Amino acid sequence: MKIVVLVKQVPDSGVERHLNGDDNTTDRVSAGNVINEMDEYAIEEALQVQQRHGGEVIVLTMGPAHATESIRKALSMGPDSAVHVVDDALRGSCAVATSKVLAAAIGQIGPDLVLCGAESTDGRVQVMPHMIAEWLGVAALTGARKLTVEGSALTIERQTDEGYEVVTAATPAVVSVWDTINEPRYPSFKGIMSAKKKPLETRSLADLGIDPAEVGFDGATSAVVEHSKRPPRQAGHKVTDSGDGGVQMVDFMAAEKFV
Repeated sequence: MKIVVLVKQVPDSGVERHLNGDDNTTDRVSAGNVINEMDEYAIEEALQVQQRHGGEVIVLTMGPAHATESIRKALSMGPDSAVHVVDDALRGSCAVATSKVLAAAIGQIGPDLVLCGAESTDGRVQVMPHMIAEWLGVAALTGARKLTVEGSALTIERQTDEGYEVVTAATPAVVSVWDTINEPRYPSFKGIMSAKKKPLETRSLADLGIDPAEVGFDGATSAVVEHSKRPPRQAGHKVTDSGDGGVQMVDFMAAEKFV
């Protein structure tokens, strides 16, 4: 079984993040960049499927040149090889363009299964798995807390607020996972050293047959038009109960449009 795992390099959510003032995009140069946390669970699930059913695991990333750091970190966990889609024209791409590029790369690889995190910590829109599946014309099994593979049949338990739903499909398919599906392994010293020698192929838009005008700022279907920093936290509203505390609270909540 050939498995592609989507891995995204994102700014560390544990530190303060910023947008660039000139184009309103995320500042990824000065940020402490890491693998998107949810993608680590996708990597682990791919390795477990490989252990049970054989085959190969390929990491796929779209991002700037420095995303290679996260690719090597992903490879140190155990995948066999990686593909890095890198092109200056990709800067400023929206979710639609990003999904088209990733789908084109996936189409060239030809996997049986595509695994990814349910969301990224920098965007948190949860649309990428659905969009990629639509471009590829395959099923999207999203929000998995458990994945079972039996031949060409896939079954997931889709996590919901009330419990879970059982969803099935045939390969090829896209499966996104939550952090409840497994516990990602830590890279061993041997894994870290071997990751440096694993195949890492780079592909440009030309390699994928995509016109640069369809991506980046010019091809974006959405954009951040302005931004401002979150205001500092202020003292709360204090209600002194002189027999009418309840009324004061209701009046305050009504003024703040809570009721």
